[in-house]
Amino acid sequence: MAGHTITRAQLTEAVYQEVGLSRNESAELVESVIAEIGDALERGEMVKISSFGSFAVRQKGQRVGRNPKTGTEVPISPRRVLVFRASHALKHQINHGLTHRSTASGTSRAAARAGAARSARA
Repeated sequence: MAGHTITRAQLTEAVYQEVGLSRNESAELVESVIAEIGDALERGEMVKISSFGSFAVRQKGQRVGRNPKTGTEVPISPRRVLVFRASHALKHQINHGLTHRSTASGTSRAAARAGAARSARA
């Protein structure tokens, strides 16, 4: 793994560069999208992002675990966990690579991704 992490600031800068909004508007847009995703997940709704994947909250029941040091049984309380399932297009992009630059013919990133999604389905 590369060990590089994409931050909110980098997402904001990417929106600023690609869309042409001001930096403040770009930051507000990124925050708004992240907040909406978080709110939907908190309500227990599934979030599907086309050609990227889906996020869902799963309920895990109570179970018995063991303390690895002592071996004693410890109850693990029920909880909700976040799960992510990558789309086939994202899996294809990760495994086969997809250039993130525009081509000489002027094809945008979105068009390139859509083409990759179509070829992944074929």
